[in-house]
Amino acid sequence: MRAVTGLRVPAGSWSEWPVDHFLRTGSIGARDGAAVRWFHAANSRARAAEAARSDVHMVEVDVLLRGGDGDPILAHPPDTDSDITLQEWLAQMGSSDKGIKLDFKSLAAVGPSLELLEQLGQPLAGPVWLNGDILPGPRGSCAPLDARAFLGAVTSSCPDATLSLGWTTAGHRGQGYQWPMVQEMSQLCHPLSQPVTFAVRAALLPSSIPQLQWLLQQSHRYSLTVWAGKEDVYSVEDLLLIRENFDKSRVYYDIFEPQNSEFKKAIGIEC
Repeated sequence: MRAVTGLRVPAGSWSEWPVDHFLRTGSIGARDGAAVRWFHAANSRARAAEAARSDVHMVEVDVLLRGGDGDPILAHPPDTDSDITLQEWLAQMGSSDKGIKLDFKSLAAVGPSLELLEQLGQPLAGPVWLNGDILPGPRGSCAPLDARAFLGAVTSSCPDATLSLGWTTAGHRGQGYQWPMVQEMSQLCHPLSQPVTFAVRAALLPSSIPQLQWLLQQSHRYSLTVWAGKEDVYSVEDLLLIRENFDKSRVYYDIFEPQNSEFKKAIGIEC
């Protein structure tokens, strides 16, 4: 992986928590992670255009190399091609007020993608999150990205971004994030100075409350981002349990409908 020089961005802009950034800009009315609206998998020209003109705050895309060794594109495995490159997408987001999350599906895509961030003519004004599943998690069948290689690349090349770190998982209820999993993640993150959000699967959280509470207690730089697969089985009650057990300013929710709208209604937040 080629080294990338440190990116020059306004101090604190990319690493600012979305609750603080969008509260400061007047886009949300309370310091509440549930008020931050997400657009998931904007992995095509049509989806990117929809995200750019929508009222969401954060836009997530999946990044890999075209054909495994080409330019960075937006696609989720098993797809290996796309009608939009990361370079085109970044240019589009640069003219918007959105924050972004790049979810890297291969380690090889990280270096070239960070180079594209550096080359942006118009710097992104909102939060920038760099995501990778770096540890095996509950029932995870996919190989995680090499943790030390991923962290080394993003911390040296993009010190102003927020790190979004997760575990490989399957969507089965029951077995959650176990103590060895969160302890290993804590050890990896302890030396870091950047903000870290832990990507955690909604269906697994009810079985993981003590472990994730402990993880967040290790640093004020930590938060959770709750996500879900389209076929995952979980309830609004599960989401309310999360909200009852964590600081609402430190938990974000990137989830699908209808759970998203039902959850927002239950807690009195407009979608």
